[in-house]
Amino acid sequence: MSKIKMFALGGLNEIGKNMYVVEVDDDIYIFEAGLKYADDSLLGIDYIIPNYEYLIQNRKRIVGIFITHGHDEQMGGIADILVDLKDVPIYATAFTLDIIKTDLEEEGITDANLVELKLHRKVVFGKNSIFPIRVSHSIPDSVMYVLYTEDGALVFTGNYVIDPSMLGAFNSDIGKIAYVGKQGVLCVLGESIYASRNGFTSPNHRARDIIREVLNKNEGRILVNIMQAQIYRIQELLEEVKKTDRDVVIMGRKLESIILKAIDYHYIAFDKSRIKTIHDVNKPGIIVIVSNEREVPYSNMKRIIKGYDKFITLTEEDTVVFASPIYDSIEVTSTQVFDNIAKIGCNLIVLSKRQYRSPHASKEDIMMMLSMLNPKYYFPIIGEYRDQVENARLAYRLGMKEEDVFLKLNGDVVTLINGKYVDNGEKVKVDELLIDGKQAGDVGDLVLKDRELLGENGIVIVTTTLDKASKRVLSGPEILTRGFIYVKDNSDLIKEAEKISLEVVNSFINPNYVDFNKIKLGIREKLGKYLYQQTASKPMIIVVVQEV
Repeated sequence: MSKIKMFALGGLNEIGKNMYVVEVDDDIYIFEAGLKYADDSLLGIDYIIPNYEYLIQNRKRIVGIFITHGHDEQMGGIADILVDLKDVPIYATAFTLDIIKTDLEEEGITDANLVELKLHRKVVFGKNSIFPIRVSHSIPDSVMYVLYTEDGALVFTGNYVIDPSMLGAFNSDIGKIAYVGKQGVLCVLGESIYASRNGFTSPNHRARDIIREVLNKNEGRILVNIMQAQIYRIQELLEEVKKTDRDVVIMGRKLESIILKAIDYHYIAFDKSRIKTIHDVNKPGIIVIVSNEREVPYSNMKRIIKGYDKFITLTEEDTVVFASPIYDSIEVTSTQVFDNIAKIGCNLIVLSKRQYRSPHASKEDIMMMLSMLNPKYYFPIIGEYRDQVENARLAYRLGMKEEDVFLKLNGDVVTLINGKYVDNGEKVKVDELLIDGKQAGDVGDLVLKDRELLGENGIVIVTTTLDKASKRVLSGPEILTRGFIYVKDNSDLIKEAEKISLEVVNSFINPNYVDFNKIKLGIREKLGKYLYQQTASKPMIIVVVQEV
């Protein structure tokens, strides 16, 4: 009999940053190590990962990190985490490992402990074991994990959709999922992102018909802007391209690498000889696949629109297709991009996110999964809290009791002792690490507040030089501003600011001693009040006092 603890370091009440911890007695199993891309409110931040201090403190107990598929929300934080957890094994299927390897090599990490999992083969860890089962998603060889314990199976679904038409490496092994359910499932940790959407996601995630229509109705060059992680949609595109005499150019080094690997693995059936170089980008009728990256949305397309790309110039003869769903945080950016393309006169086609969904589980998918697994307990994960609530309601519809469905936030611990839920109110400390550049945790709230202040009100720099022997003012105070006021139109204000600063400097110097701290604090206080009275702005004030 076991003591099991389950909690999220990230991924609950949010989209992305997924990291879920399952402890079975002394062993720790980590599912996902994802990131979340920052929106415009986090000035200059590249992305966010969960604070993994808990894992550092318990590193000797970690069995491994198990990744379901190669999307950044699931595995984008691995490079940062390995800085402190170098020897922790990373388990994933072959295609997912290839994507992880590419990301790690870009960060200069070549010695990670990467372990390839074979589909539907159990891996034993002492008295427990992990069993990966293929599920359908937008990227090949996505898996759900079954963690077998003495008290029953714990199932981590990852992202999935129920669609029998997704074949090969995109297919779900429904038989094995149902077999796990017949053996007895203690708890399912299931995704929630589309829990409020009616019906099955299929066929609303398919775009083959609209792609075929675009190819048939537009004879000129076609630019397809697509997320590099949307391999299933890329497969749909290339399947339709195969039926034409058109060739393809791929813009984006990482996107090209992923597509070529998918072809090598036979996940996508396409003739590589029809993938041309960037020098063929102006060939009549060419299909140009433009990578759209969530880290910098539409960066490649923006460069083309502005005329900065040395290979492509948009014309009225071009058709531009946005084939990936537009997620909420970039709607303003996307609208601006669409407007700019319309101004050029291109034929613009945008696939509606309502009509063309991502391959995530909707209501019927979730209820079918729960019916097959028939768990004793259910833990809705992966999504905003309102999505988790909708997910829980689906479990209630299937007859589960409210006390057997766990609605939790990051850090809230679900404890099962000898297969029974014990509500002990335990919490694990959780936080976020804001990543700006290469180093994890190098940006905090104070830095963000400074950036916000600089962005809204600008900066005022006060410099003055004192004689080291006599302590007299040799030069200054001189006022420099950036992003605050237009100096030529505010010379009187600058002169008064210099006068106030000089009065403060003189009040805190004498022939024997200069109190630099009081000078800086005094200038910030008095000058800050004056500038606010005159401009209603509070610029950042930096004071530099030096002796020569």
